[in-house]
Amino acid sequence: MLPKIITEPLKQVKQPAPDRFLLKQKIQAAIHIAAQKTLVNITKLEGNFPGETCIDGVWQRTENIGWTTGFWAGQLWLLWELTHDGRFRDQAEQWVSSFTERLDNRIDVDHHDLGFLYTLSCVSAWKLTGNESARHTAIRAAESLVTRFNPVANIIQAWGDLDDPAQQGRMIIDCNMNLPLLYWASQQTGDSRFAAVATAHLQQAARHLVRPDASTHHTFYIDINTGQPLHGRTHQGYSDTSCWARGQAWGIYGFMLGYKYTGQSSYVELTRSLAHYFLNRLPKDGVCYWDLDLKGTDVYRDSSAAAIAVCGLLDLANTLPSTDQYKLYYEHAALNIVDSMIDNYLSPLSESCDGLLKHGACNVNKNKGVDSCNAYGDYYFVEALTRLSQVWDSYW
Repeated sequence: MLPKIITEPLKQVKQPAPDRFLLKQKIQAAIHIAAQKTLVNITKLEGNFPGETCIDGVWQRTENIGWTTGFWAGQLWLLWELTHDGRFRDQAEQWVSSFTERLDNRIDVDHHDLGFLYTLSCVSAWKLTGNESARHTAIRAAESLVTRFNPVANIIQAWGDLDDPAQQGRMIIDCNMNLPLLYWASQQTGDSRFAAVATAHLQQAARHLVRPDASTHHTFYIDINTGQPLHGRTHQGYSDTSCWARGQAWGIYGFMLGYKYTGQSSYVELTRSLAHYFLNRLPKDGVCYWDLDLKGTDVYRDSSAAAIAVCGLLDLANTLPSTDQYKLYYEHAALNIVDSMIDNYLSPLSESCDGLLKHGACNVNKNKGVDSCNAYGDYYFVEALTRLSQVWDSYW
């Protein structure tokens, strides 16, 4: 049983629908820009991955380390689906062995972000091309992720050594997006252990990461000796009590994915509550501030959070029955955000910027990737374009 969460009334009685014909044209133009910029970046990166953020409009080359390299692989697969240009497939397939080697050599894999890495690089490869090596690697990644599960706290530890007292019992809202890797592995292997771990963590996320007002903590600690909840903290939000926008977006999308795999309608209603909190705090152009409790002309936006939220809102709208009073509202809200991102945040071909989606906010507290493109913003923007231009079989 999930705790009682307040669902705010929506401040707008009706979300206007954008001109669908015009938006369709804009989406096709945006796909063209994304494809052309990505082809240029393939050459510029010279066999490397882009870093987490652009610096002065330029992707910094990186090896396959960190938590964001999977987004580049996922973007390549999406663009292959969208354009049927074999150059995207060829490049994406080349990365499968890199992710296998990373796992073999335990290169920066002792964290919970294996879902971001291996769902987008290897599960996608297997779904699209039947690549058995990719399938095997993704299952091994799921096995590695399960080792981070604490059976007393019932959570997957986010970061750090499993014996580090400072990190034990710590979960974060981002991990909702890593759980599909475990559910997929259960389906592939018939081993229910993967799904059991994912569901246990998902339940704890719903109980403790979501506050009674439907805002979210970024991180939460649970006592690993007693299983009792301790306290919430932020890592990238403005404060421990504020609502980090990208975290709220991870919640919106992640709990809908939880519904996809568990069939529990309570996660749909939980997503509705999180969505209302998010939508009620958007500025006029629909692209959120980096923390939802902040506002003003001098507050940074986070276009990556907007792109993530769009994908979750589309899932929410598509799941609800036609009789639901807010179904069209959520759909129109998602379409309007996409419309705004294309008009105001997409880097045009004429601009010397390697990234696609401008005005993201990686980590404002560390002054990292502030008001710049980032790898996940670009990926989720292209995912949103894919969802709105064709029937898409999700990688998640």
